[in-house]
Amino acid sequence: MRLRTPLALFGAALLVLVGPPLLATGSGSDTGTRIPGLRFMVPNTPGGGYDITARTAAKNAEEAGLTSDIEVFNLPGAGGTVGLTRLVGEHGNGRLAMSMGLGVVGAVHTNKTPKTLADTTPIARLTMEQDIVVVSKNSPYKTIQELLAAWKKDPGKLPVGGGSSPGGPDHLAPMLMAQAAGIAPKSVNYIPFDGGGELLASILGNKVAFGVSGVGEYLDQIESGELRLLAVTGAQRVPGLDAPTLREAGLDTEFINWRGVVAPPGLTDAERDKLIGLVTKLHDSPQWKESLKKNGWNDAFLPGDTFGDFLTEQDERVGSVLKELGL
Repeated sequence: MRLRTPLALFGAALLVLVGPPLLATGSGSDTGTRIPGLRFMVPNTPGGGYDITARTAAKNAEEAGLTSDIEVFNLPGAGGTVGLTRLVGEHGNGRLAMSMGLGVVGAVHTNKTPKTLADTTPIARLTMEQDIVVVSKNSPYKTIQELLAAWKKDPGKLPVGGGSSPGGPDHLAPMLMAQAAGIAPKSVNYIPFDGGGELLASILGNKVAFGVSGVGEYLDQIESGELRLLAVTGAQRVPGLDAPTLREAGLDTEFINWRGVVAPPGLTDAERDKLIGLVTKLHDSPQWKESLKKNGWNDAFLPGDTFGDFLTEQDERVGSVLKELGL
């Protein structure tokens, strides 16, 4: 019987994925969800997972008539910690929320940011999703086995790109892969990008040997043939995608990413409950359920204090894994 390492167990246990507040044409008066002047911060560049989630949620909330005139804006930098610092500085602002996820948890550790997620008001975890291993259509690697064989021969010569800072999901996933393949994580040539949008150009231009990102970020490029999908990182194959899991490829590990929503500190109970109520109504809407299916996201709703407990647990886990990796 093969015993899993603590790191492999961590990867298997990591939940992931996305989820913010909303934009709408309806008044929200019937549901009590209207928050005039609500702004939704995306702490990375356009085209990344946080951005896609935020704008999808905004559109769905509009269609569901939950609220109106939400401003979605990007404030990228330092793996999401620039946005986090801004959010914490907006003490008592009940009209601001931020999309975030595992990447921000890791960036706080690797950037040694003084402001942490413990300084925020947890609103909800919304989604989980698998990461994917992709190469350009012109890549010499046709299968995950071919990629792994080349990677084992000389890890440093095969740069891997990810849309998150060290400690984030797109960094942890290939580190788990490397460990399972017998490659020393410290020898991996990981190149971080500030979101999946920036990473995509480098994959398509063969500036990195392969890329790791969320499944929902590159579905269009996979379907068009611009990207070749080699593997998915979860326990099960993704419906509609022709790619094996890492375990099917012979690697004893798996990984799932998550995303959620936080707000500034210092909110009144009424402001906090209003934001949680808005995200809850979004989660229950048929529009959001359809978006989950379309983007390959798994429902992982966890509101309020329960989400806060989850954030504390994830912070401890990420710190432990980074220490084990020597990072």
